[in-house]
Amino acid sequence: MRQREQIRDEIAEIVNRETRAWDTKDVELLISVFHPDMVWPWPKTAQSHDPMDWVMVMGRYDRERWQWDWQQLFDTHTLIHNRRKIQKIEISEHGDGAFAVVDVDTLWRDADGQDFLWKGRACKVYSRIGGEWKMTMHTGLLEY
Repeated sequence: MRQREQIRDEIAEIVNRETRAWDTKDVELLISVFHPDMVWPWPKTAQSHDPMDWVMVMGRYDRERWQWDWQQLFDTHTLIHNRRKIQKIEISEHGDGAFAVVDVDTLWRDADGQDFLWKGRACKVYSRIGGEWKMTMHTGLLEY
């Protein structure tokens, strides 16, 4: 039982580390959560529950490209708020895989005053690699 509690704490830590990265606009901290095989599909809208409507904007994780993309966001937008709440953490029977269900409400604003809202529920999928957890996949935000 203790091992499962420890894994839950480790998954909560990586979710919270990602949240801190957005809060502080720290691209290195953000990059630290991703597995080299990470992919990030996005629904076209928060109501696009059918994956037939999803797109693959960033492709497979590429450290330099993703770092540049996220730094561009950080450099061109002000973070107005970033509210995230872990709703569930599920751990595989063998303790080597997990996912976290996280409700996200993040508002960015560009220099022209245009808002860019991320709002909905995400499923963040993790794999234990060499003693540490890394995000392997993350669904885009959906409203339920």
